Amino acid sequence: MADELLDFFKTNPTYFLSTVDEDGNPQVRPFATFAKLDGAYYIQTGRTKSVATQIAAHPRIAICGCSQDGSQWVRLEADAVDTHDASLEQRILDEYPELGSMYKAGDGNTAAIRLDNVSATLYSFTDAPRTLA
Repeated sequence: MADELLDFFKTNPTYFLSTVDEDGNPQVRPFATFAKLDGAYYIQTGRTKSVATQIAAHPRIAICGCSQDGSQWVRLEADAVDTHDASLEQRILDEYPELGSMYKAGDGNTAAIRLDNVSATLYSFTDAPRTLA
């Protein structure tokens, strides 16, 4: 069975992740890792980055991704949970080998972030919004 949400982010790999910093200000940055493992969605980052600190303090995140032609976009909200699981870290890195020079599973820095309570909607200029998760 196809997974439209996963397919969207694999076809349109750059998306924008929004968190809240220690002063309550929104922070948005581009991301490009999105995986589905054992039925759950994951993103990957480094624990030394401010995004990891922000997720730990305020785990509710938002993601927005746009199709390459700009005709569709996905808005996603979720609770982000650092799994601290080296096997999951490795599985994500296997999908994104270009990160191998910066991250190694179990290195204490690599984080496999599971997305719980996902709500995702696909939008376009021509069709009604559609729930993907």
